[in-house]
Amino acid sequence: MKLFAGVALLSVLATGALAHSKLAGSIPSDGTVIAALPGEMTLNFNKKIRLTLVKITRGDAPGIKANLTGHKGFGTHFAVPLTGSEGGVYRVEWRGLGVDGHAMQGDFSFTVE
Repeated sequence: MKLFAGVALLSVLATGALAHSKLAGSIPSDGTVIAALPGEMTLNFNKKIRLTLVKITRGDAPGIKANLTGHKGFGTHFAVPLTGSEGGVYRVEWRGLGVDGHAMQGDFSFTVE
């Protein structure tokens, strides 16, 4: 009986983990050092997600929420406009909902010289 319960629990956990989308890559990518801030940032996910928040922070300045009005549906590729030209470390925090309704979040950073 314990074996059956263990197998059932592992099956449920594995199914939930497989349903979640992960950030497969971004441009600029995590840890990258670039010469200038591009006009947009690209977020690529391994499964469909609906972005609900993208917040960009540079140094100690207050974070700026990206305009996501053009991203109302589910997708795997998103282009988010970037503004400014100042150097520094940029931290990007994202949140979204998977097709299964689970909330997901993550972050990454890049540096503009």
